[in-house]
Amino acid sequence: MTRLSGLAARLLAATAVVVFVGWATAWVVVAAVGPAIFHDHMIQGQASEPGVVQHAGEAFQSASALSLAGALLAALVASVVVSLFLARRVNGSLVAATDAAHRVAAGDHSARVPRVGLGREFDDLAEAFNTMATDLAEVETTRTRMLGDLAHEMRTPLATLDGYLEAILDGVRGADEETITLLRDQVARLSRLGEDIALVTTAEEGGLTMHRREVTVTALLAAAHAEAQARYLERGVRLERAVSAAAAQARVDADPDRLTQVLTNLLDNALRHTPAGGRVELSAERQGPAVLLRVADDGEGITAEHLPRLFDRFYRADTARDRAHGGSGIGLAVVDAIVRAHGGTVNATSAGPGQGATFTVTLPADGFATAAG
Repeated sequence: MTRLSGLAARLLAATAVVVFVGWATAWVVVAAVGPAIFHDHMIQGQASEPGVVQHAGEAFQSASALSLAGALLAALVASVVVSLFLARRVNGSLVAATDAAHRVAAGDHSARVPRVGLGREFDDLAEAFNTMATDLAEVETTRTRMLGDLAHEMRTPLATLDGYLEAILDGVRGADEETITLLRDQVARLSRLGEDIALVTTAEEGGLTMHRREVTVTALLAAAHAEAQARYLERGVRLERAVSAAAAQARVDADPDRLTQVLTNLLDNALRHTPAGGRVELSAERQGPAVLLRVADDGEGITAEHLPRLFDRFYRADTARDRAHGGSGIGLAVVDAIVRAHGGTVNATSAGPGQGATFTVTLPADGFATAAG
């Protein structure tokens, strides 16, 4: 027989104590009270012979003792069997939970606790543990992917810097204006990457500093359009702007620089995925108490499976293609963080590959809802 310990042994001991106390109580009652009551009933039943009464009393005591002994034995056997059964099941469940906890602590997030049917409490515990393990697995996967992507994003500009600096030191290349500009661009790329990561992290922690003021939707779109226009002309992509009459009168309580950054990131994302000769529209419309800012392109489009995760840090629908286009995988995460800090939401829609994509930022207008976070 497997040795029981801990909770299982205590459960068995507690059951045995309860059985023994119940039996002892019954024995005391039978021994102290039973004979007197039996004697009174014999007298009332006109059993006047002393010998008969005494003999009947002794018979009653013997029968009571035998019955109690049999009941005690049966109760002890039943309690041992039931306690062993329950104790083994409880002990097995606790051992499984402990083993799973140790595995998760050691980094094995695939560990799960089985539902053993011991009651709602145990099932709730197992479900909570398994949910926690699943969440930890997702966090670890995201962390691993994020570190890998971050290393890759840093490796490319660092390799460029190292190569050109070595060439300059070896006299293979001169420190002319073109080389200096290229080196400064790579340094700026690294700087932007660090700033974007810090911005997203700060926003998620609710510590993003913003200089809010009342600004018109028309001014926001004009600033973003002007900032992106040169890049669009260089790539041969048409950038159009459209503001509905209702949206033109709308005002938002916002940091104009941050929202311009949001629209610029969305426009740059659209430009990366729209071929020369394509078209991107930056538009705004009023919808009840909110204003909707949209960036719609007729470019490569996005498959449905990627849409829910587009705003995750370093997530790319097509890793190789996005890197070839110069995307770092964090621009949309910056968009989401800033929009949430303004109390708004952002989402993406697409009919599929080759059908273009539309990104919509929804912000409270005029009423100036309190920002999230």
